[in-house]
Amino acid sequence: MATTASETVPATEQGWLDRNRANWDDRVAVHAASDFYDLAGFRAGASTLRPFEPAELGDVAGRSLLHLQCHMGQDTLSWARRGAKVTGLDFSVPAVEVGTRLAADIGLADRARFVVADVHDAVRALAGERFDVVYTGLGALGWLPDLTRWARVASSLLAERGVLYLVEFHPFTDMLDEEGRTVERDYFTTSGQAWDEPYTYTDGPPLTRTVSIQWDHTLGEVITALGTVGLRVEFLHEHDATAFERFSVLERGEDGEYRFPAGHPRVPLMYSLRASRP
Repeated sequence: MATTASETVPATEQGWLDRNRANWDDRVAVHAASDFYDLAGFRAGASTLRPFEPAELGDVAGRSLLHLQCHMGQDTLSWARRGAKVTGLDFSVPAVEVGTRLAADIGLADRARFVVADVHDAVRALAGERFDVVYTGLGALGWLPDLTRWARVASSLLAERGVLYLVEFHPFTDMLDEEGRTVERDYFTTSGQAWDEPYTYTDGPPLTRTVSIQWDHTLGEVITALGTVGLRVEFLHEHDATAFERFSVLERGEDGEYRFPAGHPRVPLMYSLRASRP
């Protein structure tokens, strides 16, 4: 059940951060054993990147890539399989442990490392290192209350001529009912909400630490945050597919992505952008 931020979100940063870290620590074992993440398939060679991602970012061979909020590191290591030298950063110790084991299992320990740190503390944790690519993937921004603060961190981690590449669920989807037809939520509600959910989004057993704090962010908020810290958006692409059955009417295609069926009104389900310094 969700409640408003004023009722339940802790007043101190440490409060919400500790709750979210505990919740994600609890999710790791469930996710690692789930069919949804299919770690066996990943070890066998599967990539977790959407087809448009390598096309949009371009050749990463020999480039340094930092993945912020990397969870168990499958996207991180998918970039390593394409030749990047990768660093995955996440605040969950169990998630980083899974990522480190995965890198060893698939023979990429020499091109991949994983670091435990909150995203806001990434500059210190990485000792000021800078990267050709700073990447963040699906479902990351909703865990952050202040996107300008996040954008400032991401920008400070970019090497000269480096790029930020972001892939996210489109905020428009959070307005709609389960059929994806009727608007039932305010797009501009961006205050934090506490969610008490017994299960994570994958298959698997219930969690023991069930409360998390999440924030909605409009597309304008994302773009404005990047501009505020001096980054120039090179493109913003909206996509008609998503990574899971967000609405009950979505159908899974041969590429593994979910889309509205023919004849159903479409809305953007994901977006991607690339930004750089002018």
